[in-house]
Amino acid sequence: MTKLKGSAIYIQAVIVMGENELVVKYEPFKEIIVMEKDYFATPDDIARFASIVAGGKALGLYWAEGVVFLYFPLPASTETTAKLLVERGRVYWTFLGYSFMPKYQAVIETKEKMIVPVVDMTSNALIKEVALWLKTQKQA
Repeated sequence: MTKLKGSAIYIQAVIVMGENELVVKYEPFKEIIVMEKDYFATPDDIARFASIVAGGKALGLYWAEGVVFLYFPLPASTETTAKLLVERGRVYWTFLGYSFMPKYQAVIETKEKMIVPVVDMTSNALIKEVALWLKTQKQA
């Protein structure tokens, strides 16, 4: 669905497939509610935290705009959260941990030899917006 500049008219892509039609829409989240956020002094600290929280399982970090972070979404498994997601485009993140890492690196290896992958999410508008917001937050 595309909004024309200065207009309330929306265009949607419709692919006609015989008697059935398929509508493809892009409706990004409109709001992210962060319930708890923690600043980590170094990328190693957040990598260590991620490794411990995951209990030794693979868990990666996101990177964009000089910020490395991880988040835990509130599952949309209840009627209330599902309704907020669908009707209002609102999601809840129960935890958001972050640190500053000016240059992207594909992995962080801690002094304890924990290796945590980092995914460059610069091309993702939502992740990029979260990173820019985190840059404005006060650090502990």
